[in-house]
Amino acid sequence: MSTLTQVDPYKPLALRTRVKLSTDAPFTPTYIQASLTQSGDPQGIYTSRVKNRHIVLENPARASNVQKEHDAKKGRRKSEKKKRKIVALGRRPTDAKGLWKLENGAQKFDLFLPLHQLWMGYMSELLGLPPPSSVPVAEAMPSASSMHPKLVKADFHGSLLTVRQSKNPCLVGLSGIVIHETENAFKVITRTDQLKLIPKQNSIFTLAVPLYSTLLQTQFEPVEAVSSALSGQYSGTVLDAPHIAFDLYGNQFCFRSADRAGRKFKAKETIEL
Repeated sequence: MSTLTQVDPYKPLALRTRVKLSTDAPFTPTYIQASLTQSGDPQGIYTSRVKNRHIVLENPARASNVQKEHDAKKGRRKSEKKKRKIVALGRRPTDAKGLWKLENGAQKFDLFLPLHQLWMGYMSELLGLPPPSSVPVAEAMPSASSMHPKLVKADFHGSLLTVRQSKNPCLVGLSGIVIHETENAFKVITRTDQLKLIPKQNSIFTLAVPLYSTLLQTQFEPVEAVSSALSGQYSGTVLDAPHIAFDLYGNQFCFRSADRAGRKFKAKETIEL
């Protein structure tokens, strides 16, 4: 039989007594019976209330319904805040982070020629243009009425725009590849490697579309088309080949490219400038 002597640490120093523990007198019943000094039958209390029972040493307060509702609202606010961070950035956050600012040395017309050539292939597929030298020019000219609805909803990033008429005479004749389109302006790179922001309001643009398809006659996957265009298989701009010119009225084109895709436009005559 082993014996262990232990001092009760929960009593004041003056009242501490040494408790002798052994296999016949374990710590728990000995400590409880010794602590019940005001009871006449400590052994009976231990037997009826403590022995062979599960006792929770901690008793945390149960959360009320009001606290539960408060925690639920707090959790919903956190989840909504996370969703707002995941969605697309607006104009102010993108401007603050400089996502649309070009690096030094990136304002060059030749660097954006592959983007323009990809746009020509995109127009060839969108408008269903015939391959070159397969149809005469007179027969290759598509119907303007069938092209207008597609061009209005098309993406103009990579297109070549020229300012034909404007209330600001300094903008007339300005031409370049569109690298960014906003609701009220086009940002273009000119042939002189200059970045220009051209407002849509009070301006008429000339949009050139290829007359023949710039894609290969053989069928291939879109990934191969992108790689072939980036490798320089197509050279020049849309103005270097047979093309069709359209007038783009900026006052009626003040929409984002994403908004135009789902918007219904009505054909009506107008007088601009």
